[in-house]
Amino acid sequence: MTDKDTPKRSRRSSGAITLRDVAMLAGVAPITASRAINTPNQVSPDVLRKVQEAVQRTGYVPNRMAGGLASSRSRLIAAVVPSTVVSVFMETIESLNSTLFDDGYQLMLGQSGYSAEREELLLEAIIGRRPDGIFLTGILPPGKARTRLLASGIPVVETWDLTPTPIDMLIGFSHSDIGREVAQFLMRKGYKKFAIVRAEDERADRRTSAFRDAVAQHGLPPVFVVNVGASRSLKSGREALNRILAETSGIEAVFCSSDLLALGVMTEARARGLRVPDDIAVVGFGDVPFVADMVPALTTVRINGEQIGTLAARSLIARAEGRPVEPGIVDVGFSIIERESTNLAKTLG
Repeated sequence: MTDKDTPKRSRRSSGAITLRDVAMLAGVAPITASRAINTPNQVSPDVLRKVQEAVQRTGYVPNRMAGGLASSRSRLIAAVVPSTVVSVFMETIESLNSTLFDDGYQLMLGQSGYSAEREELLLEAIIGRRPDGIFLTGILPPGKARTRLLASGIPVVETWDLTPTPIDMLIGFSHSDIGREVAQFLMRKGYKKFAIVRAEDERADRRTSAFRDAVAQHGLPPVFVVNVGASRSLKSGREALNRILAETSGIEAVFCSSDLLALGVMTEARARGLRVPDDIAVVGFGDVPFVADMVPALTTVRINGEQIGTLAARSLIARAEGRPVEPGIVDVGFSIIERESTNLAKTLG
């Protein structure tokens, strides 16, 4: 089989890859392809091989809800998010669910735990149940999961990121712009020596790279980076500040990839007798509800999660009901919320 043998389908105009497409590519009847997929012991090894190759090439996923469903719409929207525990995504999930519910749709929620493998398994299970739409947190990279989503024909909205080539629809913001603007914000206040505390996450990586580049362009010392891995806990933030103080000196400001890590940094600073921001300034990411009431209150990056959830729900509902969605890519931007943890302007010199 070659690429030219694969059925050509336009996602927006001709729908999903079907069993008939798989059968045509394998050179067998649709009923034979169905047997090969559902009861493989009833077909010959040669037929089974051809059908399996066709499934692999097209990304076809069997519709587990096909039997007995008279309606072509499930009124179900599936969402995959990294986490819901002290999460920057909660506001988005709540507005997504509320908007869907008001229009008679139900939300099915899956947590990937920031694992690409787990996200792929969740998506495979979701696609097989044929929801009316799928909400993703972040941009899905090239691979089997992306191929299957494209083949399914299910409306998809990717969020919390930006790319010129989304799977379908996109509502997000630039993580590189965030890193660059936080660095510029701190440098304008006179800070010159920085550290970053970040979790292992591709979006955090882009914020980190942009922050470091902005600092380097001003001829300032290299940024000291602590990667806490998969952990995003208060304890990890405390341990990260311990490393910063043990392995470098003179750090004036710390940018954290989450508000919870920032809280850990501030907790450890207080335990060591350091004053925030007099001795060290701290910036978080997410503006989760508790940070405005901390002492000192945390400077952080605010994302309008409610807007993302509402726009995503409306876009998925429109596509599920056969209405066009324009524009397909929406940049909701972000804002830096300045509070007490950075309000001490350093003396320029």
